[in-house]
Amino acid sequence: MFFSRIKEDFFEFQKDLKTRKAVKRNLEIIGEALNRILKIMPKIAISDSRKIVDTRNRIIHGYDSVTEDVIWFIVIKYLPKLKIEVEKFLE
Repeated sequence: MFFSRIKEDFFEFQKDLKTRKAVKRNLEIIGEALNRILKIMPKIAISDSRKIVDTRNRIIHGYDSVTEDVIWFIVIKYLPKLKIEVEKFLE
């Protein structure tokens, strides 16, 4: 049930250009913000912080190298973890 729902959501995501562009843009913003934070606090307790910045760079500079399924995987697997870590950091 869970995986079929994720699959359905992915197909909806694929069909919705506006949402795809918004998600990519927000990943760019997150990556840029984290890049700036890392310059001030290089040892910040955010998992995969370098990968987040690298993904931002790939999205911005290598448009074809970040596919929709990769973006979707980031959204369902990594963003929830990042949200928890940021909330913990802000406490």
